[in-house]
Amino acid sequence: MEISGKAPRLTARDSGLVTCRACARVWPMDAERCARCGARLVSRDQGSISRVWAWWAAGLICYVPANLYPMLVTDTLVSHQASTIIGGAVEIAHHGSYGIAAIILIASVLIPMGKFIAVAFLALSARRGSRMSPNRRHHLYEVVEFIGRWSMIDVFVVAILSALVQLSAVAQIRPGPAALTFALSVIFTMLSAQSFDSRLIWDKARERERKTAQ
Repeated sequence: MEISGKAPRLTARDSGLVTCRACARVWPMDAERCARCGARLVSRDQGSISRVWAWWAAGLICYVPANLYPMLVTDTLVSHQASTIIGGAVEIAHHGSYGIAAIILIASVLIPMGKFIAVAFLALSARRGSRMSPNRRHHLYEVVEFIGRWSMIDVFVVAILSALVQLSAVAQIRPGPAALTFALSVIFTMLSAQSFDSRLIWDKARERERKTAQ
């Protein structure tokens, strides 16, 4: 039988196989643990979407104060300055460093917001389906996982500056309250993306194909 001129997809589950999500090794369906890495083998993680939304909500809650409170606090003998993420980028731009300001805005604002939107879209499409092809949604999932590690650039900058500036008698640079909440937001969104079982994308696509065939 063919659907729209294409043969129906054959999945690992149809072949009696299960893939380890940790190392991608394929094992028989009756295997409980991966002999390579020891991870538990499940054909589908039924609690995946619930964990995705739980971590997603936690990340979003932390992201709000991360943008409202100072990321970097600078104290000198004559001044006290506290900069938020966006405020710091604007100040850097005023000094002519437009490239650095753009990198901070992209890594600290655009990428985190894009991740929130992408993860929410993937979770919703796994439940309700989507007009976007499964291949494109799977590529989107891989992109979200790949760029997650680059979202901590602000925290890294604050940590480096705090370690380098040792002139405590003249100046002191320390992380602001937003550094912790921003780091937590990044961690939670990474956990949200990792909790998502991408195989659910293909299950929903096959379900729609069956309905179309009927």
